[in-house]
Amino acid sequence: MKRFLVGMMSFLLLAACNNPKPDEAAETTPATTETKAQPAEFADPKYIEIGKSGLASMSSGDIDGWSSNWADNIVWQWNNGDSIVGKAAVVQYWKDRRTNNIDSISFSNQIWLPVKVNQTQATEAAGIWLLSWYSTNAKYKTGKRMIQSIHTVQHFDANDKIDRVVQYLDRVPINAAMAK
Repeated sequence: MKRFLVGMMSFLLLAACNNPKPDEAAETTPATTETKAQPAEFADPKYIEIGKSGLASMSSGDIDGWSSNWADNIVWQWNNGDSIVGKAAVVQYWKDRRTNNIDSISFSNQIWLPVKVNQTQATEAAGIWLLSWYSTNAKYKTGKRMIQSIHTVQHFDANDKIDRVVQYLDRVPINAAMAK
C-alpha cells in the first residue's frame, strides 16, 4: 500500500510538472472565431422605459403623450383580427375611448421584455420588439369595472418609434363593463 501511495504521488508530481504554463497555453490556443448572432437576444432596457411611460400617459388620460412614441404608419391590431392603421386614426380611437368610455384606468404587475430579433423565425419582423404583460383595472363611465391581464407586443422602427402594436385581451369583460 505504501508503494502504491508513493507511486501515485510521484505520478501526480510528474503530471503537474508537465502542465504548460498559462503563457504556453495561450500560445497554443487557436484564435477565437467571430460569434454568430443568435436569432434573438435581449434588447436595450431603454425600450422598457418607453413602454412604462406610455402606460403612465394612458393612465393620466394624456393620449398625445402616449402617442408621441408612435410612428405615423403605426398599425394597432387586436388578437381578434381587428386593426386600425395610421397614427391619426389610432390616436382618435384612443382619445374617444379614454374620454367617452373609460373613467379611470391603471396598470399593475407589469412585466417587460425587450427583444432584438436578428433572424426572423416565422412572420415577425426583424428589429426591436417590446413584450409586456400587465393587469389592467379600468372603471368605465357606466360605473362598472373591467379587470384583466393584457399582453401587448410592440415593434420599433429604425427611429425607435412604435410602428406595430398587437394586444392580446378578452373583449367579454370590456363589453360587460361598457353595457348600461
